[in-house]
Amino acid sequence: MLSFDFLMTSLILVLIPGTGVIYTVSIGLFVGKKQSVAAAIGCTFGIVPHLLATIFGLATILHTSAVAFQVVKFLGVAYLLYLAWGMYKAGGSLSISNENQSESLFSISIRAVLINILNPKLSIFFLTFLPQFIEPTSKTVLTDMIYLSVIFMVMTFVVFACYGVFANKARIFITGSPKIMERIQKTFATFFVLFSAKLAFAER
Repeated sequence: MLSFDFLMTSLILVLIPGTGVIYTVSIGLFVGKKQSVAAAIGCTFGIVPHLLATIFGLATILHTSAVAFQVVKFLGVAYLLYLAWGMYKAGGSLSISNENQSESLFSISIRAVLINILNPKLSIFFLTFLPQFIEPTSKTVLTDMIYLSVIFMVMTFVVFACYGVFANKARIFITGSPKIMERIQKTFATFFVLFSAKLAFAER
C-alpha cells in the first residue's frame, strides 16, 4: 500500500515552495526557531480538513459547486493579501523585534492553519492525488486513505520544520542589516501577492 512512488511524489510536492513554506520560512527568519516549528505544525494541521473532505467525499462539493468554491477561494485571496500587507508595511508583523519573538505560538499556528484551510485547491488536489495510490482491489479503501494522509502530514511537518529551522539559522546574516531585512520582508510580501493572484484566477 505504501509505495515508493507515493513517498517520492509526496516528498517532491511538499518540497515545492508554496504559501505554507514561505510563511514558515518568514517566521524562522524574522521571529524565531520555536515559532517556525509552530508555523510548520499549523500548516500541517491546515491540510487536515482537506484530507478529511477527500476521504469522506466532501471535496466533491467544492468541485461541483461554483458558489462554494468561489467563496472559499476569495476568502483565501483576502487572507493572503492581509499577510502580504502585514509583511510589507514598515514595522510589519514579521519584522525582528522582542514583541514578535514573544508572540503566542498558538496565534502563529492559527495563521498557518488558515493559510491552508482557505485554499480550496487543496481539496481538489487531494481528491485527485490520493486515489491514485489506492489499490483498485483494496477492501479497506477508507483505512488506506487515512494511512496515506497521515504519512503525507508527517512529511509535510518534517519538511516545513526543516525549512523554518534552517531559515532561523540564516537570520544571523540579516539581523545586522536593516536594508537586507526590509528587502527580504518585501520579497515575501510579493510572494504572497503572487500566490493570492494565482489563487484568484484558479479554476476548479
